[in-house]
Amino acid sequence: MADKLRITKIENVQVLGGGEISTVTLHLTAHHLILVQTITPPLPQDLSAPPLKPRTRESWIAYPMIGFCTFRPTPPGSGLASSIRLRGRDFKFLTFNFVDDRQARDAFESIKGATCRLGSIEKLYAFSYDPPPPEKNINGWELYDAKAEWKRQGISDKGVDRGWRISKINTDYAFSPTYPALLPVPSTISDNTLNYAGRYRSRVRIPVLTYLHPVNNCSITRSSQPLAGLRGNRSIQDEKLVSACFSACAQPDENEISSSTVSRASPASSQADFGSSSTDGEFSETERLEDELISSSTIEVVGDKPHIYGAQQHNLIVDARPTVNALAMQAVGLGSENMDHYKFATKAYLGIDNIHVMRNSLEKVIEAIKDSDISKLPPNRELLAKSGWLKHITGLLDGSALIARQVGIQHSHVLIHCSDGWDRTSQLSALSQIMLDPYFRTIDGFIVLVEKDWLAFGHMFQHRSGFLNSEKWFQTQNDALAGSAIQPGGTGDGRSDAIENALLSAKRFFNKSNQSQDTIADSDGEMITVEESPKVKKSSGKDSLADKEATKPKETSPVFHQFLDATYQLLHQYPTRFEFNERFLRRLLYHLYSCQYGTFLYNNEKSRLDARLQERTASVWSYFLSRRAEFTNKDYDGGEIDDHVKGRERLLFPKLDKVRWWNEVFNRTDQDMNGPSNTATDKYLGSQDTVGVGRGVLTGVETAHATIPAGSVAKPAPNGSSPGPGSFASLREGIAGLGIGMGKGGSGSKSPSNGKETLEVEMQ
Repeated sequence: MADKLRITKIENVQVLGGGEISTVTLHLTAHHLILVQTITPPLPQDLSAPPLKPRTRESWIAYPMIGFCTFRPTPPGSGLASSIRLRGRDFKFLTFNFVDDRQARDAFESIKGATCRLGSIEKLYAFSYDPPPPEKNINGWELYDAKAEWKRQGISDKGVDRGWRISKINTDYAFSPTYPALLPVPSTISDNTLNYAGRYRSRVRIPVLTYLHPVNNCSITRSSQPLAGLRGNRSIQDEKLVSACFSACAQPDENEISSSTVSRASPASSQADFGSSSTDGEFSETERLEDELISSSTIEVVGDKPHIYGAQQHNLIVDARPTVNALAMQAVGLGSENMDHYKFATKAYLGIDNIHVMRNSLEKVIEAIKDSDISKLPPNRELLAKSGWLKHITGLLDGSALIARQVGIQHSHVLIHCSDGWDRTSQLSALSQIMLDPYFRTIDGFIVLVEKDWLAFGHMFQHRSGFLNSEKWFQTQNDALAGSAIQPGGTGDGRSDAIENALLSAKRFFNKSNQSQDTIADSDGEMITVEESPKVKKSSGKDSLADKEATKPKETSPVFHQFLDATYQLLHQYPTRFEFNERFLRRLLYHLYSCQYGTFLYNNEKSRLDARLQERTASVWSYFLSRRAEFTNKDYDGGEIDDHVKGRERLLFPKLDKVRWWNEVFNRTDQDMNGPSNTATDKYLGSQDTVGVGRGVLTGVETAHATIPAGSVAKPAPNGSSPGPGSFASLREGIAGLGIGMGKGGSGSKSPSNGKETLEVEMQ
């Protein structure tokens, strides 16, 4: 690392931060930028007393925390100081002014080299970090044990059969490299069926269990999108697997049915949960309309197993994507379930935007707060409103609450997927479990949830977070004398990454020629390496490790940040129901990017095992657990559950009209970001009462018998055959009109057969 540094110490550097100016000595080390400020104490009033010694204050900046860096050189003799402006991923902004232009250049190149020219994940600080004794005494790697978590949920080889078993088909990760080793699946489904079903799901991410409700035995399962394509491909094995997921339940003896039902809960306690869904003890208009949409068509319930409480089931397939995006994916051999083959369920489209839209939204927030280094003025409230960030957080909470209501109140099963099932699926799955289960509101439970639904299920932390940074995030502005304003929060090229038109994007793929043989399209719009796709043969390319691990800016997205933000909303609305505090969430976001710990490195369980992270790095959970008192909520009620007492219900539901800015994470005051509303905010956010159906997260409902657009709760129109009626039909006709087939893959059971073309999929 030392070879990346041109200079290691610079004195008399002027620093602007938080609207204040100070002078520091800048130290550049292998993994940190260190600001040392000497603070001279005031002279003592007693002149005979010995003078107090000056003290120093140190501020450490880990290089991976640098989100953007701009160097602004000035020519000699200009009388102006060359400067470097940094934007941290923790939303701190700093400007450094240098007396000597050469020192400024050396500092910029040194920071750049130590940040985005490492060439390998293994050169990050996590691999050389030596934790202090309190952290060494706690092995954070041992906190999550998959078998123990499934046993806690009631699933084990030796326990009572609750309708699920632990499949070991993926113990060597050959079946699905991005999935965990242990896969809970219905007891009635064999590994042979799983093997065939895997061919019908993107990246072989089949429907598997992530949560089993302890009261009503209803499940949350998750998967990737099916490979339906324009030709309407189907898989009998996949249909059998999904059906089994929706009908799996315990098989008690006749003598045990009544006692076990009573001991686990009662209808009254479940109904009491309705009271916790909103401030007034009733469902909001948004929630009422969503439930009415889902229940507005007749659902066939599979199986003759005993129905707990006799509740009407509305088993749900949740496609997190906007309807148009999901259907446009058919053009590239992917898509969504044809409900003619899944008559036992209803499908709901949630309209949660893709990674590009979310990245652009955060960039607009940054634009609104970017001047915090030079000014103490509040952020631009109009730009904050225009960013749409709160709308996206509200949508996530709305969609997660819909899932939680289906499982916890409607006593139904839910399958969640987006495109590849590692971004929006992880958000919805984890948030709905927090709403359903008090265990996940504890510190230990939340850690287990992150390990299970984010790390084990293959959220691509390395791709989304860009740990190795990018040279595109380092810019030199040679216009210091031209009078143009520097843009510390800028993002480089200034282009929007959102794909403007779904059909045109699909057509562009089939018409263009691309030289890259090393990447294939991922369904959430980013590019991933061929070796990470189980559907495509590895190329014989000569890529270096640096190329394979390099950050691709268009793959980055604040997916995990949004999950933490949504969790913060629940914590703020229910301040006594969580064991952890706001700082716990904020520090977790910080350590996602700090690369001080190995927990979030790489993209999936297999890669972390191959890199031997448990042996070579420390776990971030050791940091938190060794400081448990700092991160414990002093107002926590202890987690006592009593569904008959208001404020102690098992279920928590978000108050969508109370969603607010997480001002602490943006280093702003509550007044700055959540002050009195103004016309600008109202103009871009609109009345909170309109969040939901028609303007919110639910964009459509589909069954084998009906297709109901959002905003309509009228009688469903008959869905005679595929393609469907109305707007869905016109969309499908538009896709068909592209004049494209399924490539050389024959029946269309696979995505494009080679990796020679680059596809921007998950259309916006």
